[in-house]
Amino acid sequence: MTAAAPSYEFKVLKVDIAADGVAHVVVNRPEALNAYSTQTWTEIGQCFGQIKRDGRVRSVVLSAAGRMFTAGLDLKEVLTGPLGKRPDPDADAARRGYYHRLFILEFQDAISAIEACDKPVVVAVHGGCLGIGIDVISACDVRFASEDAYFMVKEVDIGMAADIGTLQRLPKVVGNDSWVRDVCYTARRVSAKEAHCVGLLSRVLPSKEAAVDAALETARAIAAKSPVAVVSTKHL
Repeated sequence: MTAAAPSYEFKVLKVDIAADGVAHVVVNRPEALNAYSTQTWTEIGQCFGQIKRDGRVRSVVLSAAGRMFTAGLDLKEVLTGPLGKRPDPDADAARRGYYHRLFILEFQDAISAIEACDKPVVVAVHGGCLGIGIDVISACDVRFASEDAYFMVKEVDIGMAADIGTLQRLPKVVGNDSWVRDVCYTARRVSAKEAHCVGLLSRVLPSKEAAVDAALETARAIAAKSPVAVVSTKHL
């Protein structure tokens, strides 16, 4: 008896599985500039966990709807969500810190599901890619962008560290510790051209549409290879 295919019904993600084995995942919160709410990162973790177990999928393209890839963390939700909750005045600092840590670990695990997915993930970035966006793209295998794309590790500007994966993955991705410290300490804007020069991107395309098309083309090429060889290449 054949197992039922997993369902990809999400509120803020659109997922299409093509007959050639390519899954296209689109972050679909354009009205909020694709800012990452708890709903968004939770669905990212669930989606890539399902893709890992889905035998129909051989490669993945990740992109975003609207005029930018992501504005970063949803700061409006931060004020009312788990990170913004006022601590219980009756709880000691150690217990408050412990439960806050559990939330952060859950957040990290959701983004790490992209990296842990057996299927290679090609991301197509357009417009702004801020804050959590760097955590997301650094967890992907191949990174393309449009010429209008720009990148900012914004966490220091809101009094945070980029602790969802950027600080761990970005040095390995670009192989330049000085550059990583530069952009993480200053939160400065990095153009697609500079990102390509330092190795964050493998290709820069003229437009969003061209970047997505190139990502799909690359994903199809990957999907045509032996899945055993591809998975082994990713994880060995």
